[in-house]
Amino acid sequence: MSSEPTAVIHDIGYRRYEGPRQGRAGAVYALAVHSLRGAFGLGRPARAKIIPFLLMVIMLLPAAVTIAVMAYLKEPGVGMRYPTYAVVMQAVVAIFMAAQSPYLVAPDLRFRVLPLYLSRPLGVADYIIAKVAALTVAIFLLMAVPLTLLFVGELLVDMPGPPLTGEYAAAMGGAVILALLLALIGIALASVTPRRGLGVASVIAFYLFTSAVSGVFYLVLSATGRDATAAWALLINPFFLVEAVQSALFGVDASNVYPHGPWASLILVAVGALAAAGILLRYRKAANA
Repeated sequence: MSSEPTAVIHDIGYRRYEGPRQGRAGAVYALAVHSLRGAFGLGRPARAKIIPFLLMVIMLLPAAVTIAVMAYLKEPGVGMRYPTYAVVMQAVVAIFMAAQSPYLVAPDLRFRVLPLYLSRPLGVADYIIAKVAALTVAIFLLMAVPLTLLFVGELLVDMPGPPLTGEYAAAMGGAVILALLLALIGIALASVTPRRGLGVASVIAFYLFTSAVSGVFYLVLSATGRDATAAWALLINPFFLVEAVQSALFGVDASNVYPHGPWASLILVAVGALAAAGILLRYRKAANA
């Protein structure tokens, strides 16, 4: 009987990492960038790119048409306006939020890989910050690209009078606020269930419910002569809520008449804080599961 060893150890080239350690901040940044790329289908199969890029094209169409009309008529104030762009295109933004929020969070919950993220050096708060930041940037880009295209088109057309730089800047500021609010709401709703389909349905249902309730209350109260109360009903819709804050902060015209004072800003902060608290509680429970 042979006494020669039968086991063989192969050198497959594993080496210790000797580069710089980026630590916690680097891990958050890497997770945020990975999630942002995934929100637009980058690094994913071709079918994952269809919805985000199709929605981006739809968002760009009104800006392109407005530029063409401005070039033909040579009159300012025609077509889409900067401050109301997001409100007019809110259905497209809502579909993007509903499609991408579950993608960012549902697989980690469904396949129970969250403990791997949290092993080190990420914490629960770090994971949430990365996911919310990724969705915020994605939604912001969805709105900022057409706004910027419209502004560049206005400069190239060389309309009479000065360019509407103030309105453009106000719309970009409003886009930042809206993107953060929608990201918080989207992550909060999508993280309730590990099923991506149910997450999409919950976000869509939230948008339809808030927009429908806001519209019905506004019409009923306006028809009964309660215009002041009707203005409050509009704030149920997150898009109108942010438009009211945008108008109050930057002094630009809005598509509706909203309540005066800081109330819209306080409501926005309360809604954002509630959504953030819900996300934190959900992921603390998931991390301990």
